[in-house]
Amino acid sequence: MLKIENLKKAYGKHPALDGLNLTIKTGALFGFVGPNGAGKTTTIKILAGLMRPDSGTVIINGVDAGREYRKLKGLVGYVPDSFGVYDNLKVWEYMEFFASCYGLDGLMARRRCMALLEQAGLGDRADFFVDALSRGMQQRLCLARALIHDPAILVMDEPSSGLDPRSRTEFKELVQELNEQGKTILISSHVLSELAQMCTDIGVIEQGRMVMEGSMKEIMERVDHSNPLLITVRSDMDRAMAILRSHSCVRTISIKNDCISISFTGDSQDEAQLLQQLVDAEVQVTSFYRQQGNLESLFMEITDHEDKEVLLYEGKPDL
Repeated sequence: MLKIENLKKAYGKHPALDGLNLTIKTGALFGFVGPNGAGKTTTIKILAGLMRPDSGTVIINGVDAGREYRKLKGLVGYVPDSFGVYDNLKVWEYMEFFASCYGLDGLMARRRCMALLEQAGLGDRADFFVDALSRGMQQRLCLARALIHDPAILVMDEPSSGLDPRSRTEFKELVQELNEQGKTILISSHVLSELAQMCTDIGVIEQGRMVMEGSMKEIMERVDHSNPLLITVRSDMDRAMAILRSHSCVRTISIKNDCISISFTGDSQDEAQLLQQLVDAEVQVTSFYRQQGNLESLFMEITDHEDKEVLLYEGKPDL
């Protein structure tokens, strides 16, 4: 569906994209995340045809967007983070104006526009003035407009920015419905918990490069395995520490009160064996579990460049 290879773009001496590589499969709902200034909006503008890269290739459905630039308009539906100003336009006029931009007019255009307005939950707002709609309704209208030419991929840049909780939920459900109907979608958002709930795949961009991408299942498994293992013991701390220091899956150990936090590289079977080893050594374990994590914690881990000191316990703690 979408393949980006070695994409580069600089603003003067400042690189925004520095060899970006990205692949999105047909039918995916791809979450595109990264810190401010990472290159998300630059990438999206290039995909939408609003900006040209300095070098690299963008292939959409087999079409080289750089060489066949005019075809890009028909392949991509673009939803920006702000709606824009459309004074004195009614909703149906707004839709039919954009339909005409794609060569649709007459009865065919009216039917297409009304079908999309109904799908977006705006069928009863066709005669409303655009600037009288709420922010949430304007974003749904913007989404309906982006679908008017039935694009191969829908590209959305922070589409739920500024929406209230109800509007955000309704918009998310609309996006999921479109994806379930087979539409390929790339969506950028700062609300990572929202992306975790709705996306099939996700990618993290940092300093103009893709630093991680994969299916949501793969990413969440990485989240689980990157979190520390927390062990609370009632007594026999020395014996517990001796076992942990000698275990091949234990990388670092830190202690706070009677809770031991360890960086543990093993899988669930290794965890079970470690717990059994502690019990067999008659260590009184009162809790043993992986710290719960989420997409936000992994994002912070990936995009944090500060050096961190890890406390490695080397003696008996004060109990």
